[in-house]
Amino acid sequence: MTINELPTDWVPTACSLPTVQQPLRVAEFDELFARSVQDLTRFSATRLDLQIVAAEEQRARELTERESGCCSFFVFRFAPVDGDLVHLSIEVPAAYIDVLDSLTQRVQARIPNGGTSA
Repeated sequence: MTINELPTDWVPTACSLPTVQQPLRVAEFDELFARSVQDLTRFSATRLDLQIVAAEEQRARELTERESGCCSFFVFRFAPVDGDLVHLSIEVPAAYIDVLDSLTQRVQARIPNGGTSA
């Protein structure tokens, strides 16, 4: 599956972001994933962990904060890994596993090695 074949309708109905703005938000995440994600691990059905470059942390924090404002079911947590990387954990309730599945596919399609899904 190529990037252009990935589903774009994964945004859940629980999202309060206006429909017209949703493709723009998806594009922001796609760009963040392509620019900053070095690796990913899917620890469980409800949790995705990303290693992002530290230089993109502020941008990632701003984007995830805006996303939490419209999709309150997401829980984003940041933690330092070392000087060059930051850990970003994304968690969802069980009712939104399909959303996290789609998000995982989008990340995997945008990083060079596809990540190390557990």
